[in-house]
Amino acid sequence: MTEAAKPRGELTLRTLAMPGDANPAGDIFGGWVMAQMDLASGIRAAERAKGRVVTAAVKEMAFELPVKIGDTLSVYTDVERVGRTSITLIVEAWAHRSRYAKMEKVTAGTFIMVALDEEGKPKQVPEE
Repeated sequence: MTEAAKPRGELTLRTLAMPGDANPAGDIFGGWVMAQMDLASGIRAAERAKGRVVTAAVKEMAFELPVKIGDTLSVYTDVERVGRTSITLIVEAWAHRSRYAKMEKVTAGTFIMVALDEEGKPKQVPEE
């Protein structure tokens, strides 16, 4: 990782890319990467909302590099905006390629989460 290329936000989730998550060429499925990003968004938004959240939208997501079997995927989250019932996060996924001793950003996206009450209806996000 160069000085100019650093993850944005907090490290929220780390996991290992395994053979069962890959296609025959050894590239990890984009859906698996996106699922890890969604998990990280849910963790961070639930902490901020102090309760249950759901994914309302994912936008502006682009895959820049592949994730390979054996890479450690690190997902960083940054709360960009808190609305009345929603939380918008910038989410970045970085692959630590241990065999090359480097870390590269593989994708990023904007995730919008909505806070829910016990009945599954949108609720106001509490003040910090």
